[in-house]
Amino acid sequence: MQALAEMTVLYPINGAFTMYICRFVDPSFGWACGIEYAISWLTVLPFEISAACNMIHFWPGSHGINNSAWIVPLLVALVVIQFFGVRGYGEVEFALSLMKILACIGFIILGIIINCGGVPTDDRGYIGGRYWNDPYSAFLNGFHGFCSVFVTAAFAYTGTELTGLAAAETANPKKEIPKASNQVAWRIGIFYVVNLLLVGLVVPANSPLYGSATTASQGSPFVIAIELAGIKVLPSIFNAVILIAVMSVANSCTFGSTRTLQALAANGMFPKKMAYVDKKGRPIPVVILQLLFGLLAFINLAHNGGTIFNWLLSLSGLTILFVYGGIALAHIRFRKAWAMNGHTLDELPYKANCGVWGSWICLLVCVLALIAQFYVALYPIGGPNLNASNFFQLYLAGPLLIFLYLVWKGYSWIYVPEHRPLFIRTKDIDIYTGMRDISAVGTSAEGEERHQGGAVAYIKNAVRNII
Repeated sequence: MQALAEMTVLYPINGAFTMYICRFVDPSFGWACGIEYAISWLTVLPFEISAACNMIHFWPGSHGINNSAWIVPLLVALVVIQFFGVRGYGEVEFALSLMKILACIGFIILGIIINCGGVPTDDRGYIGGRYWNDPYSAFLNGFHGFCSVFVTAAFAYTGTELTGLAAAETANPKKEIPKASNQVAWRIGIFYVVNLLLVGLVVPANSPLYGSATTASQGSPFVIAIELAGIKVLPSIFNAVILIAVMSVANSCTFGSTRTLQALAANGMFPKKMAYVDKKGRPIPVVILQLLFGLLAFINLAHNGGTIFNWLLSLSGLTILFVYGGIALAHIRFRKAWAMNGHTLDELPYKANCGVWGSWICLLVCVLALIAQFYVALYPIGGPNLNASNFFQLYLAGPLLIFLYLVWKGYSWIYVPEHRPLFIRTKDIDIYTGMRDISAVGTSAEGEERHQGGAVAYIKNAVRNII
């Protein structure tokens, strides 16, 4: 995120990281990452809609209602949000994030109380680290199990890169983009790591409620933790929060895929009709495409629908690792080209806190995670080993990226001669096109913010700084 922020502040262009990879590494690799990134969001949307329907079935009154009755209203809600453009997306995410953060803080407090035995209805008493010892174990399946969670963890962080996609539509990227990227580390530390640590402490890893779609908890570890403590009413509240979180991801799906595809189309790398943006900045054709993919949620109602969904989701599992690795590589190449053209780091409007070494570390971690997932795909937990179907369900995004890369490389060999080289040589990297006078834009936006003033604006800005 720091590397992306550095490039985004200097080049707040449409398409952001996809275009950076095309520009600083290789157009074919950038196109492959962009298309696969868009596909991952396109396929995740129907999954999130189906997950939201399952969350609704937590409440007894909805048990007799078919999921199909909820799919259309949820999609309509997403359509309405998209018609308000990037501002509508931002305002909705602001409200949803506020509710999620309050819930996370509440669970941290509750988790500590449960672990210390402070809930009268919980007959387990003081728990401590009981569930991290045999027969429960903190690390099920040892190293094999550790390798298997890399992709799940990476997918959980998907969406932090969306700030880069919004750069071209942001009034003051010099201020807003660094602020967003600097908050990522402590957000992950508090709202991800601490909450997951507490879930691991208060819910045994072998709980039969995990992954169960037939129980009242619907398999949510947060709801399970509250139910195991015997607390009434609160499970319903947290289930509502989880429903909000699922819809937040669905909202991000529509934003991430539409902006990526529209940017590719605007740069001649996708059908031109998809580049259309109306007077209010809404990419209508790609929004329609995304929402048509949302109708795939009805597949889950069919016989063997779950199997079909597993294959759709296999396209998105590894994608974020390729994208993050591509961003890191683009930053490394950018820094090299920046220095080759006689520029110093002091000239950058924003510098990544970890510098170019942070990008090298990010690239290394992504490569190691891909190797770990390849190992798990060949030898999945519980077997069968060396099974083609299991391998491609876990690693399909890898072969797909190679296929997409070869498609654009073959196309460019015939129609776009300048894209033929295997990679862009450092001396040929263009570091000037699209560079914006950020200082002028920032001054104008900051002046507008000062004129707004007022207690309400102050409180809202304070909350935004947290969220």
